[in-house]
Amino acid sequence: MDLLSTLVDKGLRLEPPTRAEALAVLATSDDELLDVVAAAGKVRRAWFGRRVKLNYLVNLKSGLCPEDCSYCSQRLGSQAGILKYTWLKPDEALAAANAGVAGGARRVCLVASGRGPTDRDVERVSETIAAIRDEHGAGVEVCACLGLLSPGQAARLRTAGADAYNHNLNTSEATYEDICTTHDYADRADTVRQAREGGLSPCSGLIAGMGESDEDLVDVAFALRELDVDSVPVNFLIPFEGTPLAGQWDLTPQRALRILAMVRFVCQNTEVRVAGGREVHLRTLQPLALHVANSIFLGDYLTSEGQPGRADLEMIADAGFEVEGAVAEPPAGDGTAGDGTAGDGTARANTARESAEVPVAVRRRGAGTELPPNA
Repeated sequence: MDLLSTLVDKGLRLEPPTRAEALAVLATSDDELLDVVAAAGKVRRAWFGRRVKLNYLVNLKSGLCPEDCSYCSQRLGSQAGILKYTWLKPDEALAAANAGVAGGARRVCLVASGRGPTDRDVERVSETIAAIRDEHGAGVEVCACLGLLSPGQAARLRTAGADAYNHNLNTSEATYEDICTTHDYADRADTVRQAREGGLSPCSGLIAGMGESDEDLVDVAFALRELDVDSVPVNFLIPFEGTPLAGQWDLTPQRALRILAMVRFVCQNTEVRVAGGREVHLRTLQPLALHVANSIFLGDYLTSEGQPGRADLEMIADAGFEVEGAVAEPPAGDGTAGDGTAGDGTARANTARESAEVPVAVRRRGAGTELPPNA
């Protein structure tokens, strides 16, 4: 396909694609899917080789958020039966982070629900960052995700030892008001800019599957390129029961792969991360995503369970990739404790479109519980 040859050539030269080219990727057929993945893989390998970066989420404070983001199980008015707890103590957060690092994670992502951090919240998170630094030194990256930032907070987090800050744009500016009314798109973009100005590596991505158009997906991808973010998490909607988007199962594995490829062609030498919802929507095609994206989350997500951490590592090895920063093969495990094996409730849908009938597995282990985390 001339389109794909052009996109590979532009990707290797870091020349941005046109909007029409990005839209054309999303319009390709299922028969062309492997060609699309192979072309995106050429760009991915040019900048990242066969490395896969592992990231690990630690939910510092779960639920009871005052914002009304329609996709979120922690939103105002959510009836989702998720874990709800207040701030983890630094030692509790460190224990969760240690499990992820032991599983191979190179970055720990410290996340807290809420509109944005108070100065006291920044102090709390700074204490947790210090605990991780004391344990792991500079060998582990720390990313904070605390909501909308106020002036000066990014610099304080950087001084405390944070490396990065995540705040997703989620969707296009034109449709943002359709998914949230308690803050707007400009608030989110401003926080991404504040993160960079404060010395933090900006991490920002999107959520696909909320009813958006191809134009919306292309708009947000180009907006992320314009913001010059360093990493782009691509989430696929997990339609929790008890949220306004419950029952919204619009994605197929093929569609999810095309979205990832489009993001790779737009954000060519940027870390592209397959994030929340990959098990549910990519299902058995997850290994193909590694040919496009160079980063994944290990283990569980904020409020839902991922596939066993050991399965993530096996998938990476079986697909011919290597964990970034790995120095040795991880020890064999028996599916307990840090091995990260989930039970039969792991959040995986079957291969049919009737996957909507399979309930999302709410996270019941790791941070905020007495059970070992999944890593």
